[in-house]
Amino acid sequence: MIKKLILLLLSGLVIVVLAATHTISEFKDAPLRSDTRYFEVKRGDSFVAICQRWQGLGWVESCLPYQVYGKVFPERVKVKAGVYELQGLSVLDALSKLSAGAQADFMFTIIEGQTFKQVLTNLKDAPFIHFDLNEADMAKHMRLDTAGLSGDRAFHPEGWLFPETYHYHAHSKASALIKRASERMHQQLASAWQQRAADLPISSAYEALILASIIEKETGKAQERPVIASVFVNRLNRKMRLQTDPTVIYGLGERFDGDIKRRDLREHTPYNTYRINGLPPTPIAMPSFAAIKAATQPAQTDYLYFVSKGDGSHYFSKSLREHNQAVQRYILNKQNG
Repeated sequence: MIKKLILLLLSGLVIVVLAATHTISEFKDAPLRSDTRYFEVKRGDSFVAICQRWQGLGWVESCLPYQVYGKVFPERVKVKAGVYELQGLSVLDALSKLSAGAQADFMFTIIEGQTFKQVLTNLKDAPFIHFDLNEADMAKHMRLDTAGLSGDRAFHPEGWLFPETYHYHAHSKASALIKRASERMHQQLASAWQQRAADLPISSAYEALILASIIEKETGKAQERPVIASVFVNRLNRKMRLQTDPTVIYGLGERFDGDIKRRDLREHTPYNTYRINGLPPTPIAMPSFAAIKAATQPAQTDYLYFVSKGDGSHYFSKSLREHNQAVQRYILNKQNG
């Protein structure tokens, strides 16, 4: 009789242990059924309040077991404010992320060849960014006072943001990101200018930045940048006008409809290099380091002209006669065909 009782008790104990093990396993691996990519913990939010939000959203069945868990392990439920990616995690892994402050990593990319206006438009639409920029403070954020510029140039932001991907946390200030991008450009430009080739027809790092922005806008194939740079350097050395369409387009601003016309080439703007001598007054876009390097270390060529071949590459010519033949071959024949 005693043996049967002991056996019955042992069997019951095994069942209890198995049930407890199953319950613990279910609790440990229970998924957070999040249906949104990001979850924000606001400053002052408690773990209990967050768990209740999850329950209200249907992400957890009940808060009770997690409240008990919080009583046993209070250090594991001390959540930190921020925006988190929680999709695909268990409830406990999500809590671990919140208590560690492992916030979501956001990225903002400045693309080479973009204008300042385009960058600013994209930045306004960036997720979880605090857009605090205004025109009056732009020069300060971009350290333009350290560039040795005067007049309108000292307040013109074009060209001063380095094309790169920048990481940030939710609610970071847009001004802080702009400052980082500008500091990066200052560093890269200074480095390239220190290593510039001798006898360049440009007299300052800022002029190198202007030239680099033109090279950037004219380049379709990366390997051609130094050769394109050589064309502009050769023309500057010979006091020839640069006659480059991207500067005309920049000068037209919002009036450009996507198709450059003869009257656009004749219109006098500060940026129309068909009408002005030398470089335009400011950059026309954000140049990559490769474009800056090409401007400061151009290839050694005798080329004075180039024309698009229609595939992103260019045909380079040493004489106007050769250039006109190339225009006939790559532009006019295709238009007439």
